[in-house]
Amino acid sequence: MRKGVLALLCFLMLFAGCSLPPERPVTKDELYKTGIYNYYTIKESPESVLAALNREGEVVLEGQYKDRLIYIKILATSQGLQLHFSDR
Repeated sequence: MRKGVLALLCFLMLFAGCSLPPERPVTKDELYKTGIYNYYTIKESPESVLAALNREGEVVLEGQYKDRLIYIKILATSQGLQLHFSDR
C-alpha cells in the first residue's frame, strides 16, 4: 500500500513539472512586444522561439546584455508572455 502511494506521488510530481502548450498560439507580435530582441543579443531566431513556445509552453534562451551573460526564460501563460532573467 505504501509503495503505491509513493508511486502515485512521484507520478503526480512528474506530471506537474511537465510543460504544456499554451491555450492559444503565441504570435510573433506578442514575442516582439517583450523587447528581448531589442535589448539583448540572442542567437535563436524568433521563428524557432515561437515554435518552442507553441509546442512546449516555455523556452530558455541564452542571451547577452552588453558584457553580461544571462538566461532568459519565457513562459506562455493565458495572461500573456512572462519573462524571467538570471545570470549565467
